[in-house]
Amino acid sequence: MEQEHKRRVRYKGTHPRSYQEKYKELDPEKYQADVAKIIQSGKTPAGTHIPIMVKEILDILQIQPGQTGYDATLGYGGHTRRMLEALQGQGHLYATDVDPIESEKTRKRLADLGYGPDILTIRRMNFAQADQVASGVKFDFVLADLGVSSMQIDNPERGFTFKFDGPLDLRLDPSSGVPAAQRLRELDREELTALLVENADEPYAEAIAKAVGNVFKAGGTIETTKQLAAVIEGALSFLPQSERKEAVKKSCQRTFQALRIDVNSEFEVLYSFLEKLPDILKSGGRAAVLTFHSGEDRLVKQAFRQYLRQGIFSEVSQDVIRPSAQECFQNPRARSTKLRWAIRA
Repeated sequence: MEQEHKRRVRYKGTHPRSYQEKYKELDPEKYQADVAKIIQSGKTPAGTHIPIMVKEILDILQIQPGQTGYDATLGYGGHTRRMLEALQGQGHLYATDVDPIESEKTRKRLADLGYGPDILTIRRMNFAQADQVASGVKFDFVLADLGVSSMQIDNPERGFTFKFDGPLDLRLDPSSGVPAAQRLRELDREELTALLVENADEPYAEAIAKAVGNVFKAGGTIETTKQLAAVIEGALSFLPQSERKEAVKKSCQRTFQALRIDVNSEFEVLYSFLEKLPDILKSGGRAAVLTFHSGEDRLVKQAFRQYLRQGIFSEVSQDVIRPSAQECFQNPRARSTKLRWAIRA
């Protein structure tokens, strides 16, 4: 049977604007040269993810062939691939991710590169369950990249971005828990204010919470990303015109971050992972954690220093490690990244 020819997506103007129109970016293996140009211009191609601070992480983990490692946050598999390369076909790498959509894509992508179940085991589970990834196995190295992957952010259907309209979801696993739209309806004004402050240090938390509450009081709904962004813009209408646009953008970013952390119980998950980390590391085993906002970094720093005082870790990073200026230019999403490491006693 002759395969039906599919025409490429048509779009207005000279460049695609919507996520669905970016057919070259969404097929990076086929259009490698085009994707390379996009990356060189300092942008992240739609549907892909550029791994952050790869060299620094590999320097910290010091991976040797024959070792056993754990990538707690598989994502697009950029870090995973580099760790597998360092193993040189010897040893084993375990990886976990809760996202059923992206983890299956990554499994296939890595399998096509020759990294099958003989060297790579991928489990769809939360890294809060780090002690259940490989029963009885202790790891030589562990990496946790706590950022949301670009392919999740860029896809409007996932509800992570306010740049395009989509359902206000924000769940890493769309089959579990409640979407952000429902969570907003459940929170009263005081609870939403506290959530915005605790999860994102939002300076206009009270004004935003009041505006959200007023929408519901009037019988309105907030079901999409654009609707929430419009409410935030209205809440900040008291600001001078000259500074309003930038303030609205940043408050949107912080509000979406705060809701995402809440919907996915990210702080609770991180607490659980940090509690179990010493028990899954071999003596001399190395751990690296990438964080993307102050709350996460604070938890990692406190846990590492506590384990150092208790003699559980022999050494921890005294100062946070940041990406280089060159990396931040090539990948603007790296700017807020902080890296900390620890070695098991």
